[in-house]
Amino acid sequence: MLAAGHRKAIAGSAVKTGSSALRPRASQRCSSVVTNASALKGKIKKVVLAYSGGLDTSIILKWLQDEYGCEVVTFTADLGQGEELEPARAKAEKMGIKQIYIDDLRETFVKDYVFPMFRANAQYEGLYLLGTSIARPLIAKRQIEIAKEVGADAVCHGATGKGNDQVRFEVSYYALKPDIKVIAPWREWTLSSRTEMIQYAETNGIPVPASKRGEAPYSMDANLLHISYEGNALEDPWVAPSESMFTRSVSPEQAPDKPTEIEIEFEKGNPVAIDGVKMSPATLLAKLNQLGGDNGIGRIDLVESRFVGMKSRGVYETPGGTILLMAHRGIESITLDRGESHLKDDLMPRYAELIYNGFWFSPEREALQTLIDKTQEYCTGTVRVKLYKGNVSITGRKSPYSLYDKMIASFEDDGGLYNQADAGGFIKLQALRLRTLGISRKQA
Repeated sequence: MLAAGHRKAIAGSAVKTGSSALRPRASQRCSSVVTNASALKGKIKKVVLAYSGGLDTSIILKWLQDEYGCEVVTFTADLGQGEELEPARAKAEKMGIKQIYIDDLRETFVKDYVFPMFRANAQYEGLYLLGTSIARPLIAKRQIEIAKEVGADAVCHGATGKGNDQVRFEVSYYALKPDIKVIAPWREWTLSSRTEMIQYAETNGIPVPASKRGEAPYSMDANLLHISYEGNALEDPWVAPSESMFTRSVSPEQAPDKPTEIEIEFEKGNPVAIDGVKMSPATLLAKLNQLGGDNGIGRIDLVESRFVGMKSRGVYETPGGTILLMAHRGIESITLDRGESHLKDDLMPRYAELIYNGFWFSPEREALQTLIDKTQEYCTGTVRVKLYKGNVSITGRKSPYSLYDKMIASFEDDGGLYNQADAGGFIKLQALRLRTLGISRKQA
């Protein structure tokens, strides 16, 4: 797994791209990576590990104890992944961990991370609702807080050297604590296959579930916003995913033949109630997940451009988020001025890319958030949504701040509110440059 890190080192070390004399040889690159990792060994006294309790992070925990000889503090975040987290505590205790953090961050996750992102209608490359991306800055933030509380020298994550998560975690770490030391085992250790990892686990008394002994059909990442599937069986973008893979939604074909209709209330761009029942952010998103999943909503299969430079195929289930995006656009359609709305749409790809690439704590994301939130001041009202066999349809919207004027828009008598004759001059002024261009070029 060091290869990805080596290639990154080439790009950063070569002064002139075309000069082989200035490019480090493979052996030099390899030693520089090992040296950078080795430089921390013996100097780290305590590290905070983002720990799921699964096989990979259990191996990382033991590896940290062996390789760094340091005290390990584990941190497990409940972001609504739907798993029992207390077993993670038992596993950590069994491995001699004295300081164990298991934090329920579901409400914080939705209120302070998911909802601000949805106020922007963020979609990476026009499709991805950023379910994994938006979770990483919160995990990183809490890790840094714990590191300060316990006096840790370093933090550690389990992201591979090929993916985006290593960037998201580490950029967030450095933004929040510039002097923090970061340990990334996948860029340091010599374990290069599943077989070697299992052998390491068995040698060190780490239980290996039967389901982990074979090659996993795909990797999964879940939280309250979504669940993702990628790798192995999904690596050929021509091969359709197996129906048995999905866990949060029925297939659209198997969804009920009768549509489900709901009303979602918004206050300043945030959903606050479903069918008149007020709910906390996490409870509301969980309810939308259930409604969407029951109706086959929120599945997407895409090939995306990773920040590290490769294409990657991922399959996602985001039932509640898919409903929320459509409903939010529905309330914006009657409460946002055209200029506000179009400016938001212009900025959205840049905003989404910042989140995807891991720059949640950057000044530019925060500046964009301020602008976005300004547009949401009057984004209050109710949207009626119909859910049917994988589709989300807006069937009604109302707001005390609606900019829609039925009298002006009517095809009937508007009582003189709009003089249709004015449109002639408006059109001629809009066409003036095109008329001038046409006349000039005909003469030429």
